[in-house]
Amino acid sequence: MTDKFQGTNNADIQAGNLPASENPADSQRKVRKFFGNYFQGQLSYPSNEVDAVIGFFEKRGFDKISATSVGSLILQQAKLDDINVFQLLDTLKGTDDLKLSSVVTELLNYNRQKISTLGFKVEADKGTWSEKRNIMV
Repeated sequence: MTDKFQGTNNADIQAGNLPASENPADSQRKVRKFFGNYFQGQLSYPSNEVDAVIGFFEKRGFDKISATSVGSLILQQAKLDDINVFQLLDTLKGTDDLKLSSVVTELLNYNRQKISTLGFKVEADKGTWSEKRNIMV
């Protein structure tokens, strides 16, 4: 149905804060995709590194989708920092689940928009409260 006042299709108007869906008949989609990533270099990874990183996180209890997304961030950051991925995985092997969760949270916060951050709560040891206080006399 065409709106007689604006000459647009009412089905194309989207209310809300969701991103606009891509129109498959849009002839400029390829151009926008190319120039949208123009200043970002393409990163490629060997298949053995991808399999090793995703397998590491799946073995530690991550879902397939979570392991893939965290693995891609690990691979991207390792390539940008010029670090061998297998050495990084060897370093992460010795961490417990809480420390690994902390590392993943920091990595996700580093690679997301700054309007929000992820965090987690760690229960403090009640016996060390007096040691954490600074008492001025």
